[in-house]
Order: sequence, then structure tokens, then C-alpha cells
Amino acid sequence: MKITIISVGKLKEKYLVDGIAEYTKRLSKYCEINEIVLKDEPIPDKSNETIDNDIKIKEGKKIIDAMPQNSYKIALDLRGEMLSSEELAKKILQIQTYNNSHICLIIGGSLGISKEVIDKVDYKLCFSKMTFPHQLMKLILVEQIYRAFKINHNETYHK
Repeated sequence: MKITIISVGKLKEKYLVDGIAEYTKRLSKYCEINEIVLKDEPIPDKSNETIDNDIKIKEGKKIIDAMPQNSYKIALDLRGEMLSSEELAKKILQIQTYNNSHICLIIGGSLGISKEVIDKVDYKLCFSKMTFPHQLMKLILVEQIYRAFKINHNETYHK
């Protein structure tokens, strides 16, 4: 199985970089995992809805260009379906068995994901109705992917 994570914006906090590196290392036992980090667009101090939408569209074009064509695409989106860890594990197993052995997960920039990206994905996943910093979301995502593989392999970690 191959997993690609596309995210907008470079991580600056060392603790997040270290945490992601640790879970990525752990995941290498179960899958090939790749990260594609796209440059985020600068947000002006005096932004408005039109400017924000233009930024999301620009970042969306970068995301679309980076999406692996032959993959099952999942966007992290507040309007997506909320799953438990067990349900996410089941979803990954289902995709691997019936759809595709390559999953692409997409984390948008600080303004979210454009409609153009949402229209091109196969599934929308919501981790919470709360808003998280998109940099922190990558750490949460890789931990949950790791947890899903542990669940699917009946290994201790998930309680």
C-alpha cells in the first residue's frame, strides 16, 4: 500500500516535524508513505472574502497538479464524514481491497480547501467540527493512519 499526504504550508515547529517523522518511520513497516508539501500563498493583513477565495483557488490548483492520478483521494474537510479510529481502519482496508492500493490524503492551507479540489476527491473526511491548525492536523493524521494499520493488523497500540 502507498500513501501520499499533500499539505499546504511548511512546518516550522520542531516538535511537529519530530512527531510526524516518528509516525512516518513507524508506518514504513506497513506502507510506503510520501509527503508533498506545497508552498502556501501569503495572506495579506487586510484580507477579505474575495482575496481569501482567490488564495484558496491558487492553492487548490497546486494541490490538483500534485494529486497522483491513480489514487483514491481523500480531503480533510469540515463537511466530511466523521469516523472513529476503528471506522477509519475499516475504510483504509476497504479502499485497499476494493478501490486502490494508493491513497492520497489532502490537507489544505490555513484558509481551507477550494471547491475545485473538493470536486475532484473520492471522499471527504472530518476529524472534528473543531478547527485545528493545519500543521498540527498533519501530525494527527499520520498518528491516526498508524493507529489504523495497528488495528487492521490486530496489534497492540489502540485501546
